[in-house]
Amino acid sequence: MFKQALALSFAAILVSGCTATQQPSTPTITNTDLNTTLQSSQVQIINAFHEQCSQQSEDINELSAELRKLKTQVSEAMAQSQKVRVVAAPLPTPRPVAVPSQCPEALVGEKFLLGEVESVYIDELKTKFATRIDTGAESSSLDARNIVLFERNGEEWVRFDVMTNGEDQPGNTFESKVERFVRIKQDVDNSDDRRPVIHAHLKIGKYAAETDLNLTDRSHLDYPLLLGRKFMKDIAIVDVGQIYIHGKAKNQVTTLIK
Repeated sequence: MFKQALALSFAAILVSGCTATQQPSTPTITNTDLNTTLQSSQVQIINAFHEQCSQQSEDINELSAELRKLKTQVSEAMAQSQKVRVVAAPLPTPRPVAVPSQCPEALVGEKFLLGEVESVYIDELKTKFATRIDTGAESSSLDARNIVLFERNGEEWVRFDVMTNGEDQPGNTFESKVERFVRIKQDVDNSDDRRPVIHAHLKIGKYAAETDLNLTDRSHLDYPLLLGRKFMKDIAIVDVGQIYIHGKAKNQVTTLIK
């Protein structure tokens, strides 16, 4: 009996040991431990998010600084370009051109055009004359009255009057050195007309030239001054279909009455 009880007790101990081995004990987790764990995870997640945002903010600030720097460089380049375009080359300072007291001997370059009648200024007489441009006449002549020859310093000179104040007023007296004499054939019945020749400087519009003028009374003719072929040679051509191409002077001397 005792042996049976002892056997039963030993069997019970073996059974209890096997049960303990097959079913290990599970630790108990409380709500407080769970909340603490969740709060710790939440803090870690928030910190990680803040660190990511901070890094992105720094990157954005660096990009903004680079953009501002680039914008400044572009603005400076555009301003420099505008300055280069706006600055113009300095204009040359105008230089006054001296007007010679004597007309040039001949024109340089192309021939200029004359009408059949022009206003011509004679520098020695300081007067403008209504002038016939005549391709049929060889020499040029000026209306002169009271022509008187005299000698000065061993040279021949001429004194003459020009009706610069009009036909009904006394003329002005001028003196000039005689360059030579010419003989003009008037017609078969009359003898040659010997005329003194003076040298004169002429202006027609913007053109200037020199020529010789023989002195004679032209009061019976339409124009007090006539320019012939010798004057026009190499410097001018004539359009007989036009008059006063270079302008008509209001105060010019004329013998034409129409």
